[in-house]
Amino acid sequence: MNCYEIWVDLAPGVKDLELVTAVENYLGALKNDGKIELFRIKRRKFGFGPEALGEFWISIETKDLAQLDDAFHTVVPREGEMEKLHAAVFSRITNYKSGLWRDFPDPERTR
Repeated sequence: MNCYEIWVDLAPGVKDLELVTAVENYLGALKNDGKIELFRIKRRKFGFGPEALGEFWISIETKDLAQLDDAFHTVVPREGEMEKLHAAVFSRITNYKSGLWRDFPDPERTR
């Protein structure tokens, strides 16, 4: 699996469950269309964790980079319903950071 990891904070005035609902709607649409395998939303507990990474951690899993690329191509046109779902998330966050991770060792790696 390839894991696109995102760390964010709430934008000023945004309620936590508003962000969660927006993320569920956006990533749920991508999952329902087969563009991603699964996603999770996590929140730092009791303020414990690296402050630089943000309070919320969104993890998106794809079976390979081709699926991730397909998901990006779905979002990139920035039009229609997908753009509305994307904007509903992006307008509620600040301090966006991301990274791409993989299961290790992956099937291509020989021991």
